[in-house]
Amino acid sequence: MVEAASGPAEGSGPAEEPAEVLDRPLPEGVRRRVVGIAADALGAIPPAELPASLRQYAKFTPARRAKYAATALAAALEAEPAFRLRIAERLRLGQPDLVKSLEAGSVPSAADPMDVAAAAYLLRTPGWTRVVAEAGEEAERVDAEGAAAEAGRLVEKLQAELAEARGAARAEQERQRADAEGVRREVESLRKRVRTLESDTRRAQAEARKLQAELDAARTAAATERSTAESEARRLRHRVSELEAAVEAGRRSAREGRSVEDMRLRLLLDTVLQSAQGLQRELALPVAQIRPADLVEAVVPGSASPNDVARRGLAEDDPALLDQLLAIPQVHLVVDGYNVTKTGYPTLPLEQQRLRLLGGLAMLAQRTQAEVTCVFDGQDLDVPVIMAPPRGVRVRFSRTGETADELIRRLVRAEPEGRPVVVVSADREVADGVRKAGARPVASVLLLNRLSRS
Repeated sequence: MVEAASGPAEGSGPAEEPAEVLDRPLPEGVRRRVVGIAADALGAIPPAELPASLRQYAKFTPARRAKYAATALAAALEAEPAFRLRIAERLRLGQPDLVKSLEAGSVPSAADPMDVAAAAYLLRTPGWTRVVAEAGEEAERVDAEGAAAEAGRLVEKLQAELAEARGAARAEQERQRADAEGVRREVESLRKRVRTLESDTRRAQAEARKLQAELDAARTAAATERSTAESEARRLRHRVSELEAAVEAGRRSAREGRSVEDMRLRLLLDTVLQSAQGLQRELALPVAQIRPADLVEAVVPGSASPNDVARRGLAEDDPALLDQLLAIPQVHLVVDGYNVTKTGYPTLPLEQQRLRLLGGLAMLAQRTQAEVTCVFDGQDLDVPVIMAPPRGVRVRFSRTGETADELIRRLVRAEPEGRPVVVVSADREVADGVRKAGARPVASVLLLNRLSRS
């Protein structure tokens, strides 16, 4: 803490009055304000004009000077009147109204008491010790009031916490009481349950003894019945033996009587057969070459057409159906190219659609050895398509003024009657047309499923 030094006060005049001194240390709040003012003003004073103890802090920022040079600043202000006057001049420039009021002997009512006391300490105006002492008392009063208010708030907070703790304790006590009541009720319920189970156990034991007695009686009755049944079985076996002997005697008598009838029937049958053979020779009837089964309409092995394959048991989009169709000897697979590609991958450019489809058809032709023709619609082409068809696949574009559907129908009609032809297209008109020409139409999704499986 900075204490006021006893000695003459600065001033001018022929007669020097006794210097005012503080009768107690400078209040801490006033000291912090004085040090803050000096730290802010220290940077504007040339280092050569500073006290030697403060020159090392000249390049510090005001905040660092106030933190690290507080003791040195307070000591210099008290011991170096010239330095204090330089700080007072900076204060005069910064707060002229406050300085004028203090020099006039009045204290601004709206000013902060700490600022007034700090200015009075630096300026050493008449009555400055009283101003500093009143500021200290005011600060102590404010601190005391703040401490009292803080203590009151703390008491209120503690009272609230105590009330809350008491409420929680009461709630916990009520909860424990409720839990104890619940446990008591549960114990009573368990006791009743135990009594009920004991009663049920006694009834069950009595029922078991009753059932055991009935079982013993049933076993005795069963033994009696078994003995009776064995006697009856022996009597029935003896009766069966007698009946079997009677049946065997009847069979021998029947065989002897049937042998005469069989002889007469055989003689009659031989007479009929000889008469039929004589009639056949007389009429010169040829040996029959056709049998009734030959006249029943059905599929003869080796002559099946695509329309006879997989009529039942396979879905129209099952790749196994296409495998069965391509297994027919000399089958010709005709594909509606754009119809398939726009069903399977419509977002690709037309060239990429053709390349992807033809690649899959080439693998399919290599595996099945079937003749494969892929037809594309050529009426919308701006320039001729230059491409090398893949091995095993015939590629055709329709002519100007002709659609791919018409070219497919001409290809089907060009095949000899009886050759199996399979046409892949989702177009209903194409399917109806090739079906009338004897070909088997299948959906485009069937071929897409088969190619995706490869």
